[in-house]
This record gives sequence, structure tokens and C-alpha cells, in this order.
Amino acid sequence: MTIYFLRAKIIGTIRRIEVRMDSLKIYLDKDINQNLIKSKKIAIIGFGSQGYGQSMNLKDSGCNVVLGLRQGGKSEAKALNYGFKVMSIEDAVKWADIVQILIPDELQAEVYEKQIKPYMHSGQYLMFSHGFNIHYKKIVPPEDINVIMVAPKGPGHTVRSQYTEGKGVPSLIAIYQDPSGDSKEISLSYASAIGAGRAGIIETTFKEETETDLFGEQAVICGGVSALMKAGFEVLTEAGYSPYMAYFEVLHEMKLIIDLVNQGGLADMRYSISNTAEYGDMTRGPLVIGEASKNAMKQILKDIQSGKFADEFTNEMSSGCKNFNKLREENQTHPIEKIGEEIRSSFVWGQDKIINRNKN
Repeated sequence: MTIYFLRAKIIGTIRRIEVRMDSLKIYLDKDINQNLIKSKKIAIIGFGSQGYGQSMNLKDSGCNVVLGLRQGGKSEAKALNYGFKVMSIEDAVKWADIVQILIPDELQAEVYEKQIKPYMHSGQYLMFSHGFNIHYKKIVPPEDINVIMVAPKGPGHTVRSQYTEGKGVPSLIAIYQDPSGDSKEISLSYASAIGAGRAGIIETTFKEETETDLFGEQAVICGGVSALMKAGFEVLTEAGYSPYMAYFEVLHEMKLIIDLVNQGGLADMRYSISNTAEYGDMTRGPLVIGEASKNAMKQILKDIQSGKFADEFTNEMSSGCKNFNKLREENQTHPIEKIGEEIRSSFVWGQDKIINRNKN
């Protein structure tokens, strides 16, 4: 039996439900009205990674979808090449029942105020795949608009590649405003149409999704892992080892190990590796990620919870991205990237790419 504890929060005339999970409820296709989303007109705003993945899957699932894009831009050309109907953002919003905003976080508030909000009407569904702008109040929708989230737990290109293989990427749903009373059913049906019902859908809140997602990205799956791999590469090469061997050991094998972890947790990974590797894992790993690392993670989480990171990020984006661009260049020119490019171009597995920057 699945038990949910619900807490109602009254803000103005809006009743918002916050869900705290004390046990896990996973929704699959069999639990969902998959035809519900097909009765709605869906406008996808943006054709980047998530815009590409979600709109392609929606189209292949038989949904009525258009792309709302800047006219004359690269995204419009790509979308037209895939056979989509493309409108201006304003016209797409006027036409749609559901407006899914899939442009970068730092652009959403301005585009919403100028090109979306003036053209929305009561009862529409405003959808996001990340709660950033709603949670930090960069976007504050009218009370008669349903505000929902469907957040695939993977990049848009993976959302697409898994769908084409008959699989799906697990997704989260969340409801922030529900004046129409059916926002959860709409969210589940949309998630099913992009393939998530094949894998599993979990209900959460905008707050929880935003804060845990930012923390995971910064401390572990992006920031933590990339910093760990670069540090390992530097230690080995500075000690005189071949950069090619260093790359294979600290970057290439990461994917192979994570596949085992993804399938069966740390236990399956440790079952598969040698006793030598397992003993080294359990005795040396805590020396690298110990109390100092955990304390740094706690500070990262505090900055996320307080909104400090959100303000820092939006200020950086709105003031010319000087530090952002400097960091991006430094990382792109790191020796591990140069060595990796050389190695990947020399092997068969380097030719079959999920991401084709010219097409998706």
C-alpha cells in the first residue's frame, strides 16, 4: 500500500498541494490515460536538447504539437527539417492548450513576460521540465493558469534515443497550480507520450525537484564527477604516466562502471569488479570523498536552498557571462578533452553519437 502525506498551502486563492513521499509510487503506462494528451494542442517553446527530444517523441506518439521558435533562427531550420509546424512564440501560445517552456533557464523569465504571458488565457497549462524559474519566483503565473512540470531525469537527446529503442527515461511530475483540477492527469499523460511511462514516473514538488536537481548537478553527476575525472587525469599525467592510459582509466571506464551501478546499484558494480578493485574502492574512496567533501556539499546545498546560487547564476547570465565563458573555455581546452577527442575519433564506438550538433 502506498501512503502519501499531503500538506495544503493556501496562497491567495490558490490551493497548492505539496507531496511528501513516505513510500514510493511509480506510475507506468498501464496506470495512465495515454489518450488524454492527444486531445490537447501542445506548443513546445525551444528546440534545444529537451525541446528536440520531447517534441520528437510527442509527434511519434500521435500528439498535436507545434514549435514556438524565434523566426529565422537555426532552431527553426532544424525543426522544419524534421517536419514540424513552426510558429512564432506568440502565435504558438495563442494556439495551444499546453505551453511547455524548454528554452534555457536564464532566458525563460524574459521570454515569458514579453512573449508568453500577454497571450495566455485562463485554463491553459504552463509546463516546465525544471522548477528553477517557478521555485525562485523568477516567473509568477496568474492564478487561473495551471502550472505543471514533467522533468525527464536525463538529457533530451537521451530522452529521444531511449524512445526510439522502445525504452524510456524515468521522469518526475509536479503540480504547482491546478485551477482546472486535472493537472496531474495531464502531466502523467504527457510524460507517457515522451516515453517516461515505459520506465517510471514519480510525483514530487517544484521545490524538491529544483533543489535536488541543482545539488545533484553541482556536487555529484556533473560538477563532482567532472572535477574528479580531471583531478585523476592530472595526478596520473603529472606522475609521468601516458595521457592515453590516464584517459582510459579515469574517464572512459567511468561509463562502463556507471552502467553496472545504474542496473543494480553499488552492489552489482562490486559484484562485477575484482576483489582488488572492491577493496581499493571501500578503503581508498573515503579518503578522496571524506568529511571535507561532505562539508563542501552541505555549503552547496545551503546556497541552493537560500536562492544564493539562483541569483548568482541569473546575474552572471544577465551581465555578459564573462566568468561563465572563461570557465567554459578553460574546461574545453583541458588536456583530458584533447586526448579524449583523439581517442574517440580512432575507435568505432566514437562514430555512433547520440548528439549530432548539426541536426539536434
